[in-house]
Amino acid sequence: MLDIMDLHTHTIASGHAYNTLYEMARSASEKGLKLFGSTDHAPKMPGTCHEFYFQNVRVIPRRLFGVQILIGAELNILDATGKIDLREGILKRLDYTIASIHQPCYQGSSVTENTSAYLGAIENPYVNIIGHPDDGRYLSDYDTLAAAAAQHGKLLELNNSSLHPIYGRNNARENSKRLLEYCRKYKTSIIIDSDAHVETDVGNHQRAWDLIREIEFPEELIVNSSLDKLLSFIPKLEEKNDKFS
Repeated sequence: MLDIMDLHTHTIASGHAYNTLYEMARSASEKGLKLFGSTDHAPKMPGTCHEFYFQNVRVIPRRLFGVQILIGAELNILDATGKIDLREGILKRLDYTIASIHQPCYQGSSVTENTSAYLGAIENPYVNIIGHPDDGRYLSDYDTLAAAAAQHGKLLELNNSSLHPIYGRNNARENSKRLLEYCRKYKTSIIIDSDAHVETDVGNHQRAWDLIREIEFPEELIVNSSLDKLLSFIPKLEEKNDKFS
């Protein structure tokens, strides 16, 4: 299946990644991607950039090395209400956002709380993608999660980094398989992302595709092949559609 995009990546601005935006974009170009998204961690993540970084994204060129560039943020889900850590005024400036649970930032522990946290983020109009909902430390009700994402037109992420056999999140492979079965049930669309923190990982979706093939997940529910598929989940990009090729 065609795979033209990678929308979950980090630059040195995140504090624990190792390449600049230009280096990451060049890597995307060398790997034949058409669409590259940079999503540095929002301010509650220890070591990341100040909110001023996200206020100033308008200065970034939106085509680098022949690749269309999107600038977003990986928001931190902070509690069981789904509260996130960037203000509305800044969120309006971004092309899209991913909302994720991260250990240093999240206040919650039970399946009920975790599910509530994800649902709160899904209902936020500025959230487009739920990032790596596969971590066994923050299990949620995947049936409820997949149904809500389909209802609200949000993408659930299949995160390639989570599937790494050494560095992956707790039981991520089995959790991802369970979540994908509920996505199949509710016809919930997903996006495959690298979660790259170094340029060599940009566009690396191999483990995710291996899992997709193993369970024969339907290709029509994966947005990576088509800008048109993506646009229905990130309406803000519609106005920029003429800039894509």
